[in-house]
Amino acid sequence: MTVSDWGDWLPKAVADADPETVAVWYLGCNGFVIKGSEGTTIWIDPYVGLGDPPRTIRMIPVPFDPEDVPESGADAVLATHEHTDHTHGPSQGPILERTGADFYAPDDSLSVAFDDEEWLDSYDISDSQFTEVTEGDSIEIGEFTIDVVETHDPDSTHPVGYVIQHASGTIFHAGDSKPADSFAELGDQYDIDLGILAFGAIGNIPDKETREPVRTKWYATENETVKSASDLQLDRLLPTHWDMWKGMTADPTVLHHHAASYEYPQELEIVEIGDRVEL
Repeated sequence: MTVSDWGDWLPKAVADADPETVAVWYLGCNGFVIKGSEGTTIWIDPYVGLGDPPRTIRMIPVPFDPEDVPESGADAVLATHEHTDHTHGPSQGPILERTGADFYAPDDSLSVAFDDEEWLDSYDISDSQFTEVTEGDSIEIGEFTIDVVETHDPDSTHPVGYVIQHASGTIFHAGDSKPADSFAELGDQYDIDLGILAFGAIGNIPDKETREPVRTKWYATENETVKSASDLQLDRLLPTHWDMWKGMTADPTVLHHHAASYEYPQELEIVEIGDRVEL
């Protein structure tokens, strides 16, 4: 297992925080910790792996060790889809083990956990901690109500997004989605204060088998990201994933120019790994 470059300060910062509304920490890649004013703490897509060099090479620090998450440091862990940087036993299993948190994920992510990686055999966790979710579901986790919604990620076999509702406002985590037909409807249905959208370059990535460079698109481009933000009617757009993989990194500040002529997003929230923002 990898070792954090930062020691245990980030899990401690989350545990010690007492937000007035909702605090959100960016873990790099597409990972987040969300903590409400009553203390409910939700982790979404936390990933501390190094990828699979030379194909996927991690370009950012490992911000925490899962073993350093305190016993009271997680009420739930959510996965948006089955890719390894979103459903990953070494990153998420120890959190479930230490905290007793529940794991919510679509069916194909649970297949990774149960069949491919055998989390139940690798960690001291029980199958009662796992809940399968699908589009249209609504779950209650402490002070949060979370609606599971449709997204569009052609590289995934079953992706979902999470609309996370709190008395202080609403957060939308879209996983690695590109623009989706459902987003305009979601924009009308929800008043989304903070939208999290994956964004990155189109790069030459070594093929899994031949290791020859292949032009690869995993994330939405600048124009696609702004289209999604506009359809969703986001107050604040927080772009993610641009920092993670060699060959896929991008400059999120360019989104200012692409969004300038649109009503939404009203604000661009640029964060780096380890940053905290408030809802």
